[in-house]
Amino acid sequence: METVAPSAVIVAIDGPSGTGKSSTSKAVAAKLGLRYLDTGAQYRAITWWMITNGVDTDDPQAVALAAGKPSIVSGTDPHAPTITVDGVDAAAPIRTREVTAKVSAVSAVPEVRTLITALQRSIAAEETGGIVVEGRDIGTTVLPDADLKVFLTASAEARAARRSGELRGQEAAGLAATREALIKRDAADSGRKTSPLAKAADAVEVDTTELTLDQVIECIVTLVEEKRAVRS
Repeated sequence: METVAPSAVIVAIDGPSGTGKSSTSKAVAAKLGLRYLDTGAQYRAITWWMITNGVDTDDPQAVALAAGKPSIVSGTDPHAPTITVDGVDAAAPIRTREVTAKVSAVSAVPEVRTLITALQRSIAAEETGGIVVEGRDIGTTVLPDADLKVFLTASAEARAARRSGELRGQEAAGLAATREALIKRDAADSGRKTSPLAKAADAVEVDTTELTLDQVIECIVTLVEEKRAVRS
């Protein structure tokens, strides 16, 4: 029987927007020699495809019918993660405010979640050396048997400040508007019927409001190393 090395852990990191999931997950993966998957980017990618191909993102039936058409490929190198849609680099266009405004509606469609969840599970299964997977339903739905589950939280004010700092030029928004958008996104993600944003019962909750990025990274690295020690 094939055995899995103690270092080959699967880490699920969930939480709402602006909690530092992406920066934390990439750094943790790089530091521990694991691969990395941003599942939110996949939902953004399919949303961007819908928009650019004229699909009404407010029509769940239209979205469901088109869901299987785009080919989404995610590169899992934490130092240089990539995402393409039908062979086109989508890293920049999926981060626009238009995509951000519509991604919750698209990702709430059951057919979309079924397809993307299957894609995420296949990627995690292929990365036999271990992987850090970040999103909103990883510990609860996508990878419920993950070796370590972490749920990041932060105050709405802290999250809005971080998110506004990430935006530039025409995409920049005021703190109040950003905070309102984040709260609206939280409600949509937590309230959807299929795989809502939720903390897994066995997840470790980490409040990042008063922590630096380095502190959050160190916290999760320590948790992973503890899991590795138990398995060795």
